Amino acid sequence: MKQTLSLSQYILVGSMLFGMFFGAGNLIFPVHLGQEAGANVVPANIGFMLTAIGLPFLGIIAMGVSRSKGLFDLAGRINTTYAHFITILLYLSIGPAFALPRTAAVSFEIGFASHLDSSLQTVCLAAFTVIFFLLALFFALKPGKIIIWIGKFLNPLFLIFLAVLIIAAFINPMGAPSAMPVQSAYQQEALTKGIIEGYNTMDALASLAFGIIVIHTLSDLGLKNPKDIALGTLKAGIVVLVLMGIIYSSLSYIGATSLGQLALSANGGIALADISTYYFGSFGHILLAGTVTVACLKTAIGLITACSTTFSELYPHTLSYKSYVYLITFVSFLISNVGLTSIIYLAIPILMLLYPLAITLILLAFIDAVCGYHRYIYLCTTVFTLLAAIGDMLGALPFGLNEIAAISSIIEIYRNTLPFFDIGMGWIVPAVIGIALGTVLTFITRK
Repeated sequence: MKQTLSLSQYILVGSMLFGMFFGAGNLIFPVHLGQEAGANVVPANIGFMLTAIGLPFLGIIAMGVSRSKGLFDLAGRINTTYAHFITILLYLSIGPAFALPRTAAVSFEIGFASHLDSSLQTVCLAAFTVIFFLLALFFALKPGKIIIWIGKFLNPLFLIFLAVLIIAAFINPMGAPSAMPVQSAYQQEALTKGIIEGYNTMDALASLAFGIIVIHTLSDLGLKNPKDIALGTLKAGIVVLVLMGIIYSSLSYIGATSLGQLALSANGGIALADISTYYFGSFGHILLAGTVTVACLKTAIGLITACSTTFSELYPHTLSYKSYVYLITFVSFLISNVGLTSIIYLAIPILMLLYPLAITLILLAFIDAVCGYHRYIYLCTTVFTLLAAIGDMLGALPFGLNEIAAISSIIEIYRNTLPFFDIGMGWIVPAVIGIALGTVLTFITRK
């Protein structure tokens, strides 16, 4: 018998999905994309939404249809060593290496950076991050009703303010996007550049890490069959897909129009703060800063808790949950002090390595659901994708590291060998070859 949920239950799950995927960090990337894309904002935004919205929900559905118990279980179908590798790297990326430090850095950039002299930025950032992570540490050690309170009251306040800002920008735009300059990265390949920018949200990675939460929620509500769970996730996600699409499109539009009155910013946090001040003055900036900071704090508490729980359960003979909380919080504090722009630059190479592996793992889960499990397809696809993704990672190294002679020589080999390498998608053809080779090997071994 086919199972289904009521409309209110789908809205409940949809709200949970939105809360999981849309944080304050998701605000800064579409704004900055709009500023850089200028007149090419439409194709850039379409590409951004493909990876920032489409992939996360495919990841959630893939976890549902794969019948796996989580990321480690799904990746374990390739190899146990690989399962440890991608689980650790993925959780470090959405945790203390990038996403967690970014929560504090975004809060500081939006709330305080624009009001401080450049000579005070370093000291004030350190003081702010100390307070921010001490609060996160306190609640991660003893999580209580504060997270629920923030989710029920401050997130809606944040979304209301965002809606007011978007409406104000549409009623009184700073300029016309079609008249805005286009930065070099968006002049030729705006769509593919937008796709790469969507990696920065890290939501596709998070979907593999937290997809099991959605599965359990739907199961508790009465859905047991994997097909029903996948369909239920899709239905619950439709409203969220539309809502996030509207928000991303609006923010990228605002970013593009802002160039009519504001200069190109170093990152989206600075741009959003300047745009808010332009429309609402100091009061609007203070309100935005407060809601963003608290939203980021909630996200930080959740990430510290999730990462600490995962590592303490995956490796029970290493550190306790509390020890992981202290360690992850301290590392996040240190990295947050390099600044938001540097965190974004440092994250890009790792994301260029992780995203192809995450995308192919999602694809393999769907192939598994349709055709059954075939280890050679999993193995060949992943090996070929990994080898190619290493090249994409080297090509994206920041601060001139990709111009070092030895690294540059390796990059040149990739460039001359792999199609689409120059647009950051050199992994696509190897992944297809891996699937084809795995299929052939499966056929031969069975015969």
